Amino acid sequence: MTEEDFVKGGGDASVRSARSVLWTALRGFPLSMACIPNASYDYMSASASDHIRSLTLLPGSASHLRFCKTAHSHVDQPFLLEDGSSVINCLLEGAVQLAAGSVIQHCHLQGPLVIGPGCLLSGLNVGSSPALRGCSLHDIVLQGHHVRLRDLSCRVFTLTGRLDDWQSPVEKATYLNVPWAEFFQRTGVREGDLWDAEMPQRSRCLLSARLFPVLHAREVLGLEDVLWLLGLATGASEKLARWRTAWRMSWQELMPCLDTEAELDARQALFFLQGQRKVRRVLLGRQDSSLLPLARSAVHEGYHKALLGTLDEVASTASDAGIAARALACIAEVLGCMAQGEGGLRSGPAANREWASAFGRLESGDIAGGVQELAAERQKWMSRPALLVRAARHYEGAEQILVRQAVMSSCQFITDEPVELPPLGHWVQVVCPARLDLSGGWSDTPPITYEHGGAVVDVAVLVDGCRPIGARVRRIVQPELRLVSLSGTPQSEVVAELVCRELEHLQDYCQPHAPGALLKAAFICTQVVQFPSQTPLWAQLMKNFGGGFEVHTWSQLPHGSGLGTSSILAGAVMASLYRAAGKAASTESLIHAVLHLEQRLTTGGGWQDQVGGLVPGIKIGRSKAQLPLRVEVEQIQVPDGFTETLNNHLLLVYTGKTRLARNLLQDVVRNWYARLPSIVQNADALVSNAEECAQALRQGDLLLLGKCLDCYWQQKKCMAPGCEPLAVGRMMDALRPYVYGQCLAGAGGGGFLYILTKAPRQKEALHQILANTEGLGNFSIHSIEVDTGGFSVEVVGCDTKDGAHPGGDRAV
Repeated sequence: MTEEDFVKGGGDASVRSARSVLWTALRGFPLSMACIPNASYDYMSASASDHIRSLTLLPGSASHLRFCKTAHSHVDQPFLLEDGSSVINCLLEGAVQLAAGSVIQHCHLQGPLVIGPGCLLSGLNVGSSPALRGCSLHDIVLQGHHVRLRDLSCRVFTLTGRLDDWQSPVEKATYLNVPWAEFFQRTGVREGDLWDAEMPQRSRCLLSARLFPVLHAREVLGLEDVLWLLGLATGASEKLARWRTAWRMSWQELMPCLDTEAELDARQALFFLQGQRKVRRVLLGRQDSSLLPLARSAVHEGYHKALLGTLDEVASTASDAGIAARALACIAEVLGCMAQGEGGLRSGPAANREWASAFGRLESGDIAGGVQELAAERQKWMSRPALLVRAARHYEGAEQILVRQAVMSSCQFITDEPVELPPLGHWVQVVCPARLDLSGGWSDTPPITYEHGGAVVDVAVLVDGCRPIGARVRRIVQPELRLVSLSGTPQSEVVAELVCRELEHLQDYCQPHAPGALLKAAFICTQVVQFPSQTPLWAQLMKNFGGGFEVHTWSQLPHGSGLGTSSILAGAVMASLYRAAGKAASTESLIHAVLHLEQRLTTGGGWQDQVGGLVPGIKIGRSKAQLPLRVEVEQIQVPDGFTETLNNHLLLVYTGKTRLARNLLQDVVRNWYARLPSIVQNADALVSNAEECAQALRQGDLLLLGKCLDCYWQQKKCMAPGCEPLAVGRMMDALRPYVYGQCLAGAGGGGFLYILTKAPRQKEALHQILANTEGLGNFSIHSIEVDTGGFSVEVVGCDTKDGAHPGGDRAV
């Protein structure tokens, strides 16, 4: 449409002029129109009753609309708000009771207060609360206004009745819902107080009545200077005298003086003040509400300093590391919002030495001191986007320190007891199955696992007939640690070898990519080696064990397989190391010990992998939404013969794509801390699908199990978008007609795809189908079997000839 067509579409000259103004004002804005089904247009009038009705939905009212009693408000005791009341942009502290059919908006009030039916309170600050206590308010409209009289700004309060008509002549009208004559008799106010003598009788109405005190020569005016008009206060004569000596204005006179800018500023300040209370409530109450919209709004409107201060306060006074970690994550989000999409990627290093002192305090357990130092350092990084992004990275690094501390609360579930020390030179060998996660993964990941609660169904599996993961440890004469990585089996060639003779050689144990980091961390976490310590490594080894240790590790699975290799390998190493050092630990202890190790290693893993590889057969692991973090495992009892059925219907397909779990993990944790509604709902769905999957296994229902697998894959993609490479999508499309369900193992992104076939023993047939599918690259298909024996621990001689292993589920 052209401007000419739009303007001509009007009626007379005044309408065409108005349309011309609209065209000029709005032409630069993109406009769209939406049709709201079953909607109606509500014309605004001067009637208070109409206004209240538009803001409330009384019980029994016929409406298809979903009504919420509170909007953008913090209410300490929401149960005191009756159905049919409404609270908008308010901070209500203490006991504030609100009857049906009443509205409070843009107010900061402190109880105890009782607001009866038919009332509208607006624009009242916390200083108004004492005047309201003890008042019986029914069918009253009470408002606070910002007024500007030339260079003077002041607050003015107005009081009217819900049923009053602004323009009706005084002899026919009411004030405070009673005839004017009754009001005059009750209060002592005279007509001459309200209207000039020369004003015609027909022009005397509520709109022109000088009722509302604005200024007083000797005293500060407040809400009580209009509340007395209700005739409820004692000392009415004193109130009347004070009222008469004040300079008063009518509503007609006040309207041109209303300071809209100041009013909107006050409403905005109140919005962010109650937003700060929301931050405290959500974080301290461990609620699943997203604070991201509030953070974005605070940054956009310039209230980020107040919000950051509140988050600092919550982090420094939190009762546990989990709450403090979430508060630091929120600070990182605010800093990221302040960068406005500039300054580089949020994911990146957090190792600037200027932050080291604050990190050290957090590591030592001084959360309050660490948060204070973080806040002081933050001030130096606020000047431009690049610095803001780097500051956000360091806050995420600080958050990870506290997550580690929260997870390491699980250490109290690690116990060991002394057993006979194996002979010098004798190997302690542990071999473990891989694991398949059938449902619930990501719910085991910190902080989700202790903030939301987790449930994961895992199955221990042999791959191509063998347990693919193992470790062996023996004591040696030399007081040193020999760390050896083998290429695939105990008899295969050495890939890497490292000898540690000094404690300094262990100091990079917390850097996951450092040579031998996992093995170094295992020695420290099992307390075979004390680190840090004033006692040299050789002296510790000679005193406690009469020599050093040699460790060999191997895995037949490719890097990034998604089958839990690193966590299961950590369990194998710790199991063999405990035994070689003359200790025994239960399987439950090993599960929590691996959690501890991975936090010290800073890889931040969950618990599903070690549950899957260390506990035999099919099981469901669970953790509650609480600290300390404890993992409990239930064996799933399946019908007779169903295990063999699974063996015949389960296959592994190696996709040829390497999984990159760390990047996925960072994004998932960030989204969880933001409490994006889709992520929270998905976390709920992951846990419920795990319970449904467990039930399908108990019933031996392949069809239902397949549906759970497909559902699980959709949940993984929701949790970590981008975890399905294009080639994997093609592969799954090609296999879909032949399977009940399929899913990438682990976090996705590559590695192994496991499939539940409709027909048994389909390895060759499906290989042919995939071979004829374009764009798949190097894939391979492997058989898998449920391992009902579990990992094995064996003390053998000075040399092992083969990788044979007994089938007992023997804890260390």
